[in-house]
Amino acid sequence: MSPDMVVSIGQKALEVTTLLAMPILLATFVVGLVVSVLQAATQIQEMTLAYIPKIVAALVTIFLLGGWMLSKILDFTKEIFVNIPVWIR
Repeated sequence: MSPDMVVSIGQKALEVTTLLAMPILLATFVVGLVVSVLQAATQIQEMTLAYIPKIVAALVTIFLLGGWMLSKILDFTKEIFVNIPVWIR
């Protein structure tokens, strides 16, 4: 296995990880931004107020996109296992 192949596998793993994390990160970012604007508008400065909506947004995102996320990680895992004999040569 050449160093280029190892870098290519690592790059693909990072791409899949980013693809899977992005919907959750975007959902929590949007919810956090909305809660921050509401806190600024109402002058409620409770730091823990933003955590519960972010957790709920992350869980809802995982619930809605969990099947898609699972299929992506399974496709990547299958690709790795199928290519092991090719890489060992």
